[in-house]
Amino acid sequence: MNKITQLFNIKYPIIQGGMIWNSGYKLASAVSNAGGLGLIGAGSMYPEVLREHIQKCKKATDKPFGVNIPMLYPNIEEIMNIVVEEGVKIVFTSAGNPKTWTSFLKEKGITVVHVVSSSTFALKAQDAGVDAVVAEGFEAGGHNGREETTTLTLIPMVREKIQIPLIAAGGIATGRGMLAAMILGADGVQVGSRFAASIESSAHNNFKETIVKLKEGDTHLTLKELAPVRLVKNKFYQDVQDLYEKCPSKEELIQLLGRARAKKGMFEGDLDEGELEIGQIAGLIHEILPVEQIVQQMIAEFEKARNEKATFEF
Repeated sequence: MNKITQLFNIKYPIIQGGMIWNSGYKLASAVSNAGGLGLIGAGSMYPEVLREHIQKCKKATDKPFGVNIPMLYPNIEEIMNIVVEEGVKIVFTSAGNPKTWTSFLKEKGITVVHVVSSSTFALKAQDAGVDAVVAEGFEAGGHNGREETTTLTLIPMVREKIQIPLIAAGGIATGRGMLAAMILGADGVQVGSRFAASIESSAHNNFKETIVKLKEGDTHLTLKELAPVRLVKNKFYQDVQDLYEKCPSKEELIQLLGRARAKKGMFEGDLDEGELEIGQIAGLIHEILPVEQIVQQMIAEFEKARNEKATFEF
């Protein structure tokens, strides 16, 4: 049996990314109902909003689902307590030291997965006692590692270092991409951008329509001084680049970024002034589809590609 399907008790080793402003209970429950593992993205939710989404998700699916928690938020303790109180069984942590909360969650019987961008951090996560790691390559949307290591090289490097189950992320939106990641050593995949452009995603339709129009080269990693983030090249992105030409201080970058810029773009649909976070793989996403259809297409393509390669000869 596959290590990831066994760990989470799911049908397919496909995990939905816990993306801010995209990953409400509707998306998470739809992915879980389709046979993958849905994740509620706590990063864009006040504590009581998160509680509401967990409760609604429990009503919308009887399948396993989890919560993705970036650990850099000030109300992290309240969020962790809500997760425990609501009986969430799976937590993905990111943007912080896995030692901080892993033992607390494990003592409550929760399966813990940590997101990393390097083999060094993967080892630290394993040492902290997590059940699995997500290794996310430079191609991914949203916040990224500073190393700029691509998924193609990151996955085998991490596989070489750790013994626990490995989930590949960054640039995976198709069955062929899923097969490639697993051949490189991953036990499963985490998919973000493809699910952002789903009917059930909580993102604004303006953002979804933008995703399916993007071409190769239409995103770029920027704002490394704050937290590296991959953005669509819109007006806000250009404002950032214009500021860089003046050799800005960190404070000037923070002032330009302001507050709620990601919400403005992805949730409220402001395509000019908003921060539009999406992965390079958007160039392969051509239509907004229901989650069930996305999962079934991925699995069908995975099986087809696997059968093709089984008969491949030099």
